[in-house]
Parts: sequence; C-alpha cells; structure tokens
Amino acid sequence: MQPFTVPAVPPVARIRQRTALVTSADRSFRQRLAHTLTGLRWNVREAEGGAEAWAEAEVTPLEAVIVDSWLPDLDLAEFLTDFRGRFPNVDVLTADGTAHSDAPRGPYRQELLYAMRQSQESDTAAWNTAPELAEVPPAPPAASIKLWPVKAEIPATGNIRMARNVPVAESPVDQAPDRVEAAGRAERQPIAERLPELIGNAACMLEISRRVRLVAARLTPVLIEGPTGSGKEIVAEALHRLSTRSRKPFVAINCAAIPEALMEAELFGHTRGAFTGAVQGRMGRIEAADGGTLFLDEIGEMPVALQSKLLRFVECGELQRVGDNDTVKVDVRIVAATHRPLAEHAQTGTFRSDLYYRLAVFLIRTPALSEHAEDLPLLVAHFMQQLGRQSPLKRVDATATAKLGAHDWPGNVRELEHVLERGVILAGDSPVLTAAEIDFGRLIN
Repeated sequence: MQPFTVPAVPPVARIRQRTALVTSADRSFRQRLAHTLTGLRWNVREAEGGAEAWAEAEVTPLEAVIVDSWLPDLDLAEFLTDFRGRFPNVDVLTADGTAHSDAPRGPYRQELLYAMRQSQESDTAAWNTAPELAEVPPAPPAASIKLWPVKAEIPATGNIRMARNVPVAESPVDQAPDRVEAAGRAERQPIAERLPELIGNAACMLEISRRVRLVAARLTPVLIEGPTGSGKEIVAEALHRLSTRSRKPFVAINCAAIPEALMEAELFGHTRGAFTGAVQGRMGRIEAADGGTLFLDEIGEMPVALQSKLLRFVECGELQRVGDNDTVKVDVRIVAATHRPLAEHAQTGTFRSDLYYRLAVFLIRTPALSEHAEDLPLLVAHFMQQLGRQSPLKRVDATATAKLGAHDWPGNVRELEHVLERGVILAGDSPVLTAAEIDFGRLIN
C-alpha cells in the first residue's frame, strides 16, 4: 500500500487557521486527532457526545466535524441527518472516512483524512475503517448476551440473590481491556444503550433510554408519566443533559408543593407591590430557565385557572409577571411529569385538554419497580455504592436479599433507596446488612 501523504496546500491558505470539531466518547481518540490536526494548523474543539457537538456548532463557526462511529447519547444516523440539515456548509466525516455532508469537498479534506489515519495508527484498538483510510483486519465478534444467575454475588454489595435467572449483557468491567475496545466498536451491547443514570437492564428501562435519546436533541415538549418514586425527575434531567441546552439552566418546580395563591407568582414572577408582601420584584421560575429546560413536576396538580396562563406561554413563549403590563419573551424547553392518568383527566375536564395535547407531544413512561423486579440487584448495588461514600461499604447477605425480593415496593425505587439507607444506619458498625436491618416502616404490617 502506498504511503499516505499530506497534499500540498498553498502557503497563504495554510496560514489561515480553520476549526474542526472532534466528537467522540473516547478521550484518547479525541486527543490523538486533536494533536495531529493542531500540527496541521487547525483549531480543534472537542465534544464527548452528539448533544455537546450540536451545542458547540451553534456557537462556533466550523469548517469540519469528525464524528466517531458511535455516540453515547444520540443515534448516529439521526444525528448526521439532522446536523447536515442544520449546518449544510460544514464538512462532516465519520471516523471511517465517510463523508456525510452536502458541503463541497474542499482542499482540506485530505488533511482531515490524514489526521484520522495518523490517530488510528497510533491506537492499538481494532478499527472498522474504509479503504480510503486503511485496510485492517475485521474486529472480533462482540461479546454475546449470556444468562447470568443473579444468585451469584455482586461485588458491590455482597450476596445479592434473586429467585430466577435474568438475561444481562456481559458487563464491560468483567471483560479483558482489548475485548472491551474491539467489541465496543464492533457492536454495542444492550447495556451500553442504557443511559448511566437509569439503572436497570429490563426491556422497559432500555426503552426509556431509547426514547430519551430520540427526543433529547429536539425542542419537542415531553410528558413523563409514572408512579410516584419511579424516577421521573431523573429522566427529565437526562433529557436536559443530552440536549443542546445542557449548558443552560435546568429549573424544576413541584406544582403540588406550592400553595395555589403563590403559584402564579412563583412561575411567572412579580413586580414590586404586586400583592401584599411583595416588597421587591422577583423573577419567576420560567424566566429563570431561559435558554434551558423547565421541569414541571406533578403538572396534574396545577389549578385549572393557572393552566390557561401556562397554555398561553406554551403557545407563544411570552409571559407576563404578576402586576406588570409588559410581556417578556422566554425561550425554554418544557418537560412535564405526573403520576396521574392525565389523558383521562383531560377527557373529564379536570385538566385542560388543549394544554394536555401541547405538553404530551412525546410521552415517556417510567415503570413501577414491580414491573422490572429483575433490576433489583443492580439497584441495590447502585444505592449501596452511593451509601458507601458516606460510611464504610456494607454487603447485603442472603437473608436481607430474600426480604427485599419478597417486598412489593409500593414506593418504587425511592422506597428502595430509603429502605437501604435506613438499613445501613441500623446496621451501625457491622459490615453486613441482614434481614434484621431491613425495615419497611409503616408501608407494610
């Protein structure tokens, strides 16, 4: 194979520095590529995922974007399609050397390909590269899905046992480092598709991660429905983290926790003297979220009279502070959540149907813990690790595991977290959490 050389570029053109954005979850790949491009007089920006890349492109003039063969937060094909439509003049290349843009092939394309070739040659991982870059052996097959008996010990907590086998993807931490790199790039396992903040490999949990990735980069309003304690706010935070608004505020407001008389001022703000006790003006929660995400938790508890004012804001993006005649334009992405069957309330008139249809453009449902009980060992391991940051890490023995597995968890994941925290406190200096320390409080007899 003939050696790959950098084409000659006129000296005057080489002096003009251009900007490239390298997008990859692999930090070492970003650094290697940035090092080579910097030597070729490129200004290099880096992004760990698709949402961060999109946000960077919105504020930085770019000539080129290099995207890894997999994104940790967004579907690669959808990201490339949307990015090409939004930034048609940016040269977009994936790590295999394939062009994904309508931009004309400029004189600097060869420099980009050369930089990618150099970064890959300095890497020992298996790469699926196009002939334009290099010829390498095919990556080894990805690690297969295997049936793990959860009765085996989970190192983070000790003896975590369940009564049945659970299909789980082979954990990356249990693979050899070379297998992780090669298998990860060849074919991502279901466990890799799960968002890190959503603990659980059950089909319903993976579906939440899939839906979050699909809608996160858009401005589409999202309604999250699910029982109390099932993690609705965690899903809302994941939507914000993966969105192009991730660098802007995430403002959460619990509509059930604010008295009706104060809710309008809390949402929209007020001027000085607008009502008794308003000694000074105050910005509302909606305005505080300008440019970011507004999370309306328990939206079903909002008074009907206030729903009409929220509807106006959702429709036109303008709000009016209490006591003010002027309107303020605010740009926020709205994510709402409820434990109530909001569609039924919209039909009976207890919730405005027009507001419901504007909030429920995209639905995400968080399941009760009883619907994904096979994830209990992972959740226990997760919470015990968190509790181990504040006190010595304890393991959960077989008696405690059996007691946890027999419970029906009416309070869902939040109840599990509190039960384990209570158990750690009751265990005192003991390194083992037993059934004696598993106290469900007043939730059961």
